[in-house]
Amino acid sequence: MTVDLAVVGLGYVGLPLAREAAAVGLSVVGHDLDPRVVAGLNAGHSHVDDVSDDDLARMLGAGFIASTGQECLADAQTIIICVPTPLSADGGPDLTAVTGAGEAIAARLRPGVLVVLESTTYPGTTDEVLRPILEGSGLRAGRDFALAFSPERIDPGNKTYGLRDTPKIVGGHTPECAARAVAFYSKVVDTVVQAKGTREAEMAKLLENTYRHVNIALVNELAVLCRELDVDIWNAIDCAATKPFGFQAFRPGAGVGGHCIPIDPNYLSYKIRTLGYEFRFVELAREINHRMPEYVVRRSQDLLNDVGKPVHGSRVLLLGVTYKPDVADQRETPAVPVARLLRKLGADVSYDDPFVPAWAVDGEPVAPAGDLPTALREHDLTILLQDHSAYDLQDVARHARLLFDTRGRLNRPDVEVL
Repeated sequence: MTVDLAVVGLGYVGLPLAREAAAVGLSVVGHDLDPRVVAGLNAGHSHVDDVSDDDLARMLGAGFIASTGQECLADAQTIIICVPTPLSADGGPDLTAVTGAGEAIAARLRPGVLVVLESTTYPGTTDEVLRPILEGSGLRAGRDFALAFSPERIDPGNKTYGLRDTPKIVGGHTPECAARAVAFYSKVVDTVVQAKGTREAEMAKLLENTYRHVNIALVNELAVLCRELDVDIWNAIDCAATKPFGFQAFRPGAGVGGHCIPIDPNYLSYKIRTLGYEFRFVELAREINHRMPEYVVRRSQDLLNDVGKPVHGSRVLLLGVTYKPDVADQRETPAVPVARLLRKLGADVSYDDPFVPAWAVDGEPVAPAGDLPTALREHDLTILLQDHSAYDLQDVARHARLLFDTRGRLNRPDVEVL
């Protein structure tokens, strides 16, 4: 039986897309290689912050089904690839999942099908990597089937902008391919923006995240320097943000997390290196942001020294170990290198996070804090890494023996702020 859409990869990108498509009445199937993910979804349990179990129940009621088998790809009019592209050993994107998805689709590709890649990657991937795999079927892109790239813009936990009301960029292999992709996405998002081609659409995604990566690195370095200058960086940023034009506020932290910002700019840097050039802005931003966990640990060590305690043997509590507030997503969270460095110095590390029932670093479990007010009083140092809304930060400050706020949320003399 023909279905309107098959989504390959049912993670933070693919599952919200499947939900929106099902919500507008499209018939949707999903393919994922992880049997635990597939079994959980078919049983009504979502593993993604932005898709609730109630959302999933409605999807299942509308006929959605997840499968580890690739047979479902043969029946789809549109196939969208939403698989992960982690960093490879040489610093570029690991396209193993993309090529695997392409091979599975090619084996079942029919004339008239629209294939879209949403996985973030370097400019040229759709045309140079995915297209030849798909054309191994004997069909030709732009003639027998439509091919496009549309960068995902999912922001986990964002209550203001979701998939539907975030403009969708689409770049086609040919103008006709673009028209097919625009027609499809217009069913599930309010605004579709057509790029000149697949390479421009691929570059747009990297430009967005490189912009953020570089600006976060700027304020992270300023945070370090402003401490030496006896300047309150948080107040300076708030003051600068009152300018109604020409400035966008970015704020420092213990590092950068999530799949996009610490990872995606490296794809562009990798591609540029293959041309014999260096992308110096990205290289410098990566260096600055990468060393922020070490800076946080060094500041923590200084705080303990000031009260006559060495890090070795001190009890340190980490508050919030996800990469951003109010989500369970731990991808590239700076909490991991902070905990690793503290352990290396001999600290006894515990954690508290309402979104993370169990946490391990380098395969070694980190002890949960238990009752938070008690833990705050018992630990020598508490480091606020993520300001979940569930935390009463003033209450945290009252109970903690020593508090280091890396989020700039507490302006009081008894709290050390990044």
